[in-house]
Amino acid sequence: MNILTYAAIDIGSNAVRLLIKTIYETSNGTVFNKTSLVRSPIRLGDDVFTQSKISEKTIQRLGDAMKAYHLLMNIYNVDKYRAFATSAMREAENSDEMIRKVKKKSGIKIEVISGEEEAKIIFSSELNEFLHSENCYLYVDVGGGSTEISLLNKGKVLASRSFPIGTVRILDNKIDESDLKKIVKPWVNEITKGKRVELVGSGGNINYIFKMSRKEDGKYLSGSYLQRQYEIMKNMTYEERAETYNMKPDRADVIVPALEIYTSVMKWAHASRIYVPKIGAADGMITLMYKNRKN
Repeated sequence: MNILTYAAIDIGSNAVRLLIKTIYETSNGTVFNKTSLVRSPIRLGDDVFTQSKISEKTIQRLGDAMKAYHLLMNIYNVDKYRAFATSAMREAENSDEMIRKVKKKSGIKIEVISGEEEAKIIFSSELNEFLHSENCYLYVDVGGGSTEISLLNKGKVLASRSFPIGTVRILDNKIDESDLKKIVKPWVNEITKGKRVELVGSGGNINYIFKMSRKEDGKYLSGSYLQRQYEIMKNMTYEERAETYNMKPDRADVIVPALEIYTSVMKWAHASRIYVPKIGAADGMITLMYKNRKN
């Protein structure tokens, strides 16, 4: 048996995550085991979506987090890793400067990827059950700065688009409900017309809601359940959500706009179910690295 350890650092608009997986190559196949997941609440989007650049303080915090991640990867004897940034870094005027400073402080080089690349990375994750099904699935990944939506059927991606709409943008009043309807609704209506569609949800917020539901892995959440949670949480204050659900501070504020996006897309697609496989871009990046390991 051969054992490898791979890691991925996902630098999002709301949080920065380090995922480490141990990969077992056996005579019966390859097994990916989640070894460690660390999340740091560094909200790059707050700087970028309001000031168009990342502040020196935030650069310092990100550099500290990446230095810590580098040490953790050394502890776990990581064989290979990639660090990639998404929406906020794509738009930051000083992204090159930030990458240079973080590299100097931590030794980690950050890649900035496009929305289309982000979607491709996610599809490298464990989505086989949905990608190869006879049913139509609308894959919805809601982040802090962007939302990726793709229509999947019979092993193919029939349509895919990245929208500059995310939870941190909504909190910062850069996007509102009318923008969501104007930009996303017509596209969702068009690609799902005449099709029976179910949703596959990705992102920390939908993972939290699924965990809160206490459903078994592989089960789905109904549209009515999701709508009910949205209505309940929307009518609570930030402090009430944090206290009632024991939420982390940077979850208690973004969960409402996230639920707004998920419930809206479900309604426009006339979907009654959403599956939550608890996978994301970091999972996809590690799978992609493994597939390309000989390159």
